[in-house]
Amino acid sequence: MKSLPLRAALAALILGSAAPLAAKPLVVCTEASPEGFDVVQYTTAVTFDASSETLFNRLVDFTPGTTDIQPALAERWDISADGLTYTFHLRQGVKFHTTDYFTPTRDFNADDVLWSLRRQLDPQHPWHDKTSVGYPYFESMAFGKLLKSVDKTDDHTVVITLTRPEAPFLRDMAMGFTSIYSAEYGDQLLKAGKTGDLNSKPIGTGPFIFQRYSKDAQVRYKANPDYFRGKPPADALIFAIASDSNVRLQKLRANECQVALYPKPEDVPSIKADPKLKIANTEALVTGYIAMNTEHKYLSDVRVRKAIDMAFDRQTHVDQLFGKGNALVAINPYPPSMIGFNRDNKNPPRDLDKARALLKEAGVPEGTVITLFTRNGGGPTNPNPRLSAEMLQSDLAKVGIKLDIRVMEWAEMLRRAKKGEADLVSTGWASDNGDPDNFLTPLLSCEAAKNGENYARWCNSKFQALITQAREVIDNDARARLYSEALKVYDDDQPWINMAHPKVFTAMRDNVEGYVINPLTNNNFATTRVK
Repeated sequence: MKSLPLRAALAALILGSAAPLAAKPLVVCTEASPEGFDVVQYTTAVTFDASSETLFNRLVDFTPGTTDIQPALAERWDISADGLTYTFHLRQGVKFHTTDYFTPTRDFNADDVLWSLRRQLDPQHPWHDKTSVGYPYFESMAFGKLLKSVDKTDDHTVVITLTRPEAPFLRDMAMGFTSIYSAEYGDQLLKAGKTGDLNSKPIGTGPFIFQRYSKDAQVRYKANPDYFRGKPPADALIFAIASDSNVRLQKLRANECQVALYPKPEDVPSIKADPKLKIANTEALVTGYIAMNTEHKYLSDVRVRKAIDMAFDRQTHVDQLFGKGNALVAINPYPPSMIGFNRDNKNPPRDLDKARALLKEAGVPEGTVITLFTRNGGGPTNPNPRLSAEMLQSDLAKVGIKLDIRVMEWAEMLRRAKKGEADLVSTGWASDNGDPDNFLTPLLSCEAAKNGENYARWCNSKFQALITQAREVIDNDARARLYSEALKVYDDDQPWINMAHPKVFTAMRDNVEGYVINPLTNNNFATTRVK
């Protein structure tokens, strides 16, 4: 190779040393594979992290680390005096992602909002039937009955009219199922007969642009240079999938990932002691529970459900799984920091003799087998699902019930639980919006029992009437009274085994900056960087 003249060589050296260093990629060790990227089809946190938090935006968002609403794709909004009409004034100049499979020809506008919401609302919408699982959040939260119309007055103004007042409506609109899609991309896929690509080749306005996905291995993204809040500091974001929390921690220690989600509580002290690591934690709005299928033989009898609950050694269970001080024993479907929490409800004391008597009274034969579905990897609501299942198995054996434990991959478990295959389902829920309705309607309403998201298949008309009324009341004190009364109905009928409200932890390398842990447990890395 010919040598450069001295002057040119010096100039090249100076320019090269002055060039900015590329931002380091951010690798996040996550606990499971996303079910897909068409977020409106799903209800799991891991799918939201990979889609709604990363690829999409909504009209409104939560302020990071809080349950407070802030503007997003809508710069501002007006609410009519009767609480029925919401007028959203849209942000201008927002770009959709450009990829090798889609190049937008226009900026985000009102047509995209109409497409995204009407797709779920209107059975005549050309995309309404383009999902095999329906729209679980939209359906279980009865948005089809709530939304009277979604219209535009111009390209930058959307008017949503409700059939009745809805106290948590703005918070609901910050949830993943209201994410805004590109109507132009939807039209392109429909004309090409490639509607399935919406779930595998997503397009949004969010902080990162999708690149590729290898199931059970990784999801890769690149930073969106046109993001309306500014380009993320990490040029590349990689979700490295590892269902075993021990593996996630090993990868973190080896710097194979810089963030590890949901370490086991028992590992927290060693993480804090490692000078190269640090940990964030929050009192998250989370519940771990076991749903009892009230449509199945024996479990349809409340005496049997009460007996199972009496046999459960709850305090030992929580201490073993989470460690002392890392979780509250649950007595209601949602944590005590939320309005309407019924402090008069009590878990029954463990009483094996009474449990056996109730089972005998209900005609349950000694040695009856019931199935429990649980996941193969730990998460925030259950850090060790197999241990949890085996402890329950031991408890129930003491009252003559044999527990058949079925361990399966997370998405498979949810699919089969939704179809009502299990007697018991060990699962959990993290609040999407900080409102009690977000626990009670998606998990315990009659509508959710119909579409399968209510794994207990429990439909109680008195409970349903109370939570429906609470949604329509704006006054917080009045809402709290209604929720407290609804929780008494829940306690009397016992569709769940209450387990725990755990703290949530995130482990990181010490050179990670800008990560904000979320009480709603979603993880957004738009402001996170590796120094």
